[in-house]
Amino acid sequence: MAQIHMDDRMLIISETDERGIITFANEDFVTMSQYDYNELIGKPHNVLRHPIMPKAAFADLWKHLKSDQIWNGFVCNRTKNNDYYWVYATVAPITTPTGERHYISIRKKPSEEEVKHYTALYQGMRQ
Repeated sequence: MAQIHMDDRMLIISETDERGIITFANEDFVTMSQYDYNELIGKPHNVLRHPIMPKAAFADLWKHLKSDQIWNGFVCNRTKNNDYYWVYATVAPITTPTGERHYISIRKKPSEEEVKHYTALYQGMRQ
């Protein structure tokens, strides 16, 4: 597994339904994930979960979203080819006028210092 790096101009955007199933993926998401667009749509977002990620990080994310709060955090994602990349993510809950719930996630490139810090932190949390 090799780390791949986002371009500074990239902004990964995706949308999921209430169950975390991907309903939209922008071109930067397709590029970084190494999946085709049609491979992402209809898949659970956790298909990208890298083993370094502690369960507590996602428990915190869902706690915020279920409470109608925006979540921000650092996430390591796994690509289709088993490479990985880090992002700083902002995830927001959205409720449509018909009461349908979904989530939008916007991710950008973190700094190298942030990646080093969160790699060590998450490895420690997994032990």
